[in-house]
Amino acid sequence: MSSKLKVLQVIPKLGFGGAETGCYDLAHYLHEQKCHSYIVTSGGKLLKYVNRKKVKIIRLPVHSKNPLLIFINALILTFIILFLNISIVHARSRAPAWSCLFATKITGRKFVTTFHGTYNFKSSIKKFYNSIMLRSDLVIAGSNFIFSHINDNYSKFLDPKKKFLVIFRGINTDYFDSSTTLESDEDKLLKKWEINRGKKLILMPGRLTSWKGQELFIEAINLVNKELGHEAFYAVILGSDQGRKIYKKKLMRLVEQYRLSNQLRFVDECKKMPAAYKIANLVVSASIEPEAFGRVSVEAQSMEKPVIASNIGGSNETIIDNKTGILFESGKAESLSKKIIEVLQLDESTLKSMGNEGRKNVIKKFNIEKMCFSTYSEYKKLIN
Repeated sequence: MSSKLKVLQVIPKLGFGGAETGCYDLAHYLHEQKCHSYIVTSGGKLLKYVNRKKVKIIRLPVHSKNPLLIFINALILTFIILFLNISIVHARSRAPAWSCLFATKITGRKFVTTFHGTYNFKSSIKKFYNSIMLRSDLVIAGSNFIFSHINDNYSKFLDPKKKFLVIFRGINTDYFDSSTTLESDEDKLLKKWEINRGKKLILMPGRLTSWKGQELFIEAINLVNKELGHEAFYAVILGSDQGRKIYKKKLMRLVEQYRLSNQLRFVDECKKMPAAYKIANLVVSASIEPEAFGRVSVEAQSMEKPVIASNIGGSNETIIDNKTGILFESGKAESLSKKIIEVLQLDESTLKSMGNEGRKNVIKKFNIEKMCFSTYSEYKKLIN
């Protein structure tokens, strides 16, 4: 049966986010299982890493929320499904999911969706728009938090006859492995970021957007400095503003206000994230709104680095508090600052133990192989 299984994943853009990397990893995994693997997307930086011999790429403007384009995409997808004899269509975002729903209804093929986040639903119209992610034959939630969120807010859209389950998102633990980073890559990063190797480094990865908590992090660093002094460590906020120029200027003014300009760096991107984690002494995820999964916390654990994260959303599932990482009170700069001081003052034996436990935790629960195998298994059940 597996040789006949043809899966078409549909995603707006193939970037470096959690949904996108999950799509990329599953697409290549399916090929290894002798399946035919296709991705429909409008583009994205991750496209250049796709092995075109294993995964076929079809370019369509599926990122658009324009109703007319959604309808046109549905017609084109219908033709693609029939022409390629697709078995399963897997949508990973709302706009393309509407196109996929129409296309699978017309063609009679199985429809799968993954609910990746807590989408805004301030109006009944927006909630209806979001509900497309629950109108498939199989609904996948990326964490228990998302599973509960759907039950609490979208119960009237759930069909008890259709399957709804959690498949934890995963990361590539071979890629995020502290033993495989090159010292030369680490040295290049330190030089590029103008950081001395002998000084401690606090890393906060994540795109620049207010809910990720960069303002809170800067305020916490200022409080830490009042206790430890400005010379105790460096801090790096790593992530693109994605066009949010005003927000970045606000952050930079805050840095100047607290006189952190010589201590805190803004870095737009890093192509070798394992090296970035490796040179860090501590990783922080300070989101003030719940993370659906919290990839940074998982990647840091996989790299055997101590991580401090907000005690909301996915972090409550991915971190075992005081064993694989530390949780702080969400939205409270004082709570974060106290946890940072606590970790900076831990002895090497405790840090090593936390790192070891963190990697074991990720390998056991959040590795990409487990995510791909679980999804593939559900595909087979759906077809049968």
